Amino acid sequence: MNFRDCLKRVTTGIYKNNKTGKFFAEKRIKGKVHNKVFSNLYDAKKWRKHFDGISSEINEENVEQKYSTLAFVWNTMKEQHFPNLATSTKAIWHRRYTLLQILEHLPMDKITPSKITSWVQHWVEKFSSVDYKNSGRGKAGRCNLNNELNMFVTIFNWYKESEQFEQEAQHLTCPIKRKHRKLGFIKPLPDKKKQIDLKHAFIFFEYLMPLYRELAMMQFFTAGRIGEVSGLQWSNIDQQNKRLLIKHTCIWDQTSKSFLELKPFPKNREARPVYITDEIMEILKRREAFKIKGNDFVFHVEGRPLNYGTIQINYRAAQKKGKLPYSGTHILRHGMAKLARKVGGGLDAVIAMTGHKDLKLADHYSSCNEDDQREFSQKIMNHIRKEREDDVTQTVPFENVISLSSFKNAINN
Repeated sequence: MNFRDCLKRVTTGIYKNNKTGKFFAEKRIKGKVHNKVFSNLYDAKKWRKHFDGISSEINEENVEQKYSTLAFVWNTMKEQHFPNLATSTKAIWHRRYTLLQILEHLPMDKITPSKITSWVQHWVEKFSSVDYKNSGRGKAGRCNLNNELNMFVTIFNWYKESEQFEQEAQHLTCPIKRKHRKLGFIKPLPDKKKQIDLKHAFIFFEYLMPLYRELAMMQFFTAGRIGEVSGLQWSNIDQQNKRLLIKHTCIWDQTSKSFLELKPFPKNREARPVYITDEIMEILKRREAFKIKGNDFVFHVEGRPLNYGTIQINYRAAQKKGKLPYSGTHILRHGMAKLARKVGGGLDAVIAMTGHKDLKLADHYSSCNEDDQREFSQKIMNHIRKEREDDVTQTVPFENVISLSSFKNAINN
């Protein structure tokens, strides 16, 4: 086999050897072709950019630009880090990177706080414009640039930690500052209740079709993510010992919202045991009637895994029929987290139910909301009223008080 038959073109003048994984770079200077083999794409690109045809090594003193561009860091990150990410996460990151593309031609050391300020101002002006507001985005219009700023921080942190970039990145600091999040404000976030309360949860269940009612109840009782409950497998359920494992996750296409694959681990990559209560056992007993040989899914439609789009349609219809002030599928996980904190009295109870490893996330999921404010304000006002009543009963009766005018008249007489 010819040597070049093993090579696959990566970019101009650079080829990857499919067998060895190494990169073959070539450069024509004054009619003469020079070439060299590299272990990584970064060094190959660097060689092609700076090699002058005289020395086989790059003279660092003559290299004006030693920092990689944002585009190169992003593409390297996709190549090396993305295989470890969930399909949904990759899709979200691609979407969030879109606004950063106008910076991708810049070397990393040229992306300064002032450059980020200009970038933020550009997009705030864009999303605040009349043209954008009239583009039909409606309530889904931009509220801030926090997701994109966080995306850049993620890229920068990976860049700093990557061995490939450790030399050039060691003296750089992240250009994203606190002021950028304030500058990136466009409009307030919509008022959206995320934690369904117990009363509303059971109203919600009543308006669901049987399959989706059992799915929603299982999601609520296990405080699970919808993908984890949809991917629940009979092989991970031990009814005798009343124990099930949240171990698999359904992955859905971001556009069509149809089933793509069953991932063998949840979001935090750790299986989570759940105690099978009587309520969960009742659901499992009902689902046993739908078992199909060769199909391990607890929840399915004639053997086919559930599609996220169908789940959304059923959840939205029930929320609308029940006149409930909630939307989305994550309200059940938030709701159980809040209930766990209320009943259990702390974040330990939340972590036990949701499986969170981060205290901040557990606190976020179970934090106080409008209903808590109402409950606590009523308790406080009842306490104030009681204290006031006690004060009034202890006050000296007015009939025993002599007025100043009466006192003066008594003295004059």
